[in-house]
Amino acid sequence: MIMLNIGYGNMVSAKRIIAVVSPDSAPIKRMVQEARERGMLIDASFGRRTRSVLIADSDHVILSALPPETISGRLEGKEPFVKEEEIDDQG
Repeated sequence: MIMLNIGYGNMVSAKRIIAVVSPDSAPIKRMVQEARERGMLIDASFGRRTRSVLIADSDHVILSALPPETISGRLEGKEPFVKEEEIDDQG
């Protein structure tokens, strides 16, 4: 099983991720709220600003403090030069 680091030591199965999206649009905000109401939301942002939303094939919605570009780079095996420590400085 290939595990994907989504920040702060949190890992998810890379094969279960369908999409990595920005949390800024209204449809994604509705999806997050609906997942919260159904008990299918996993908040892995550690209280920091949510910068990406991961959608799993199990219908779980996962929040991360890392930007979508970083997570996408990790999925592709070519991680961008954004360190987790820099998140606090950016927002």
